[in-house]
Amino acid sequence: MLFDLPKDEPSIIKIIGVGGGGSNAVTHMYKQGIVGVDYAICNTDSQAMQLSPVPTRITLGQALTEGRGAGSKPSVGKQACLESLEEITRFLEDGTKMAFITAGMGGGTGTGAAPIIAKAAQELGILTVGIVTLPFQFEGRIRVCNGMEGLEDLRKNVDCLVVISNDKLRQIHGNLSISQAFAHADNILCTAAKGIAEIITVPGYVNVDFEDVNTVMRGSGVAIMGTAAVEGENRARRAVDEALNSPLLEENNIRGAKNILVNITSGVKEATMDEIFEITEFIQEEAGNETNLIWGNCFDERLGEKLAVTIIATGFEAGDRRFTASAAGRQSGTGERQVVHLDEDEKKSAPSLFTVTSDEEYRPVDEKAANKVEFEFDDIRETVEQIRRNKSNNGDPFVGREEQDISPEERRRRIEEAQRRREEIRNKPINVVKLNSPQTIIELESQPAYLRRNVNLDDVPDAEKPGMSDWTISLEEEGEIKLGGNSYLHDNVD
Repeated sequence: MLFDLPKDEPSIIKIIGVGGGGSNAVTHMYKQGIVGVDYAICNTDSQAMQLSPVPTRITLGQALTEGRGAGSKPSVGKQACLESLEEITRFLEDGTKMAFITAGMGGGTGTGAAPIIAKAAQELGILTVGIVTLPFQFEGRIRVCNGMEGLEDLRKNVDCLVVISNDKLRQIHGNLSISQAFAHADNILCTAAKGIAEIITVPGYVNVDFEDVNTVMRGSGVAIMGTAAVEGENRARRAVDEALNSPLLEENNIRGAKNILVNITSGVKEATMDEIFEITEFIQEEAGNETNLIWGNCFDERLGEKLAVTIIATGFEAGDRRFTASAAGRQSGTGERQVVHLDEDEKKSAPSLFTVTSDEEYRPVDEKAANKVEFEFDDIRETVEQIRRNKSNNGDPFVGREEQDISPEERRRRIEEAQRRREEIRNKPINVVKLNSPQTIIELESQPAYLRRNVNLDDVPDAEKPGMSDWTISLEEEGEIKLGGNSYLHDNVD
């Protein structure tokens, strides 16, 4: 008798750690346990990989580096990855639908190899998500600059990119020891991958499947993500507030996102309808009414009485300065220097915005009068200002002014404004209506929505009040003024 024993099928989600930082992060994820994913680590340092319990370990560039590392050179990491790309491709081809590429930017292997692996995954049609960290400032200027260049290369080869700044962790947690600092970075990388992966792998009543995640993250560019788990009083409001203030969020601002995916997970104490309404309403208010909000609910008994909220915001404008490597470099003080040579004699003529024409014919100047020059100046400031205003309103794309770099004061003002707006939304009571009785529905139908939301409307004149006078004034032939009835109005309607 033959028995068809079930075999462990490979997961559709793969998490790949690249380089030393990425391998450490994936090892931490493996120990924490993320439901329904397969792990692999790739590194040029074979000795470091032996310390990891992750079952799939791929040595990059065995012939090139002989397992001794990339020497902090991204070019060596790139060549080593190309040498071992076939083995990585075999791991990805095994039924993979989604791949996380985790790396620490700035070193040799992670910076050079992560973009190559991401490109290979995309060529296989896999939804590719990059989760990377930027180095601490104390790691050195060269490492920080390498990290920025690697980040830009990776951004071109992934569908979605989550960037975590180690220096921001330092601002939040203060002066930590070296081991604690890198442990915090690994923990946040784990939280990011776990938050996205378990949206798919953990089932729920309102289930978010792979296609929902694919809709939100495919070709979305840089993403903003936050997650939090809270128990006790007002756990829904506190959880969504902490998620929006997560260190994963750049500038703590999700306004302008085209798509937002929200996953609400509860344990033994199940989430109520009021809590779900409160969370989704708060996020919609914060992001704007034009944002497409997809939410799901699932159960995880490991949470106990906690309520966990995971937010993924994508689809920001391509020109948003928050999400470019050059902007990140300016914020961290590592932007590219611009060298201006003072001995340049070349003079550049400024383009004229307006064409000046004259209808007057050319007339020869009398030689006697040529010795005497007189000038008359009118006050043309108001005229020029008026012309500039008119030109700026004509919609001509060629007549305009380049947007200047945002000053630190302006950026600080915008952040404070966003925090103030969030504080107003947080303190505004949300009237949760329970539709549990016919009487409640009757009361809602009898009162207009604008009255329930305390919206003030302008007073509109009563339509029944006549808008025309019943009397007319006319001038007779003798010049006398005559007061009579309005012939256009009739008291008796036919």
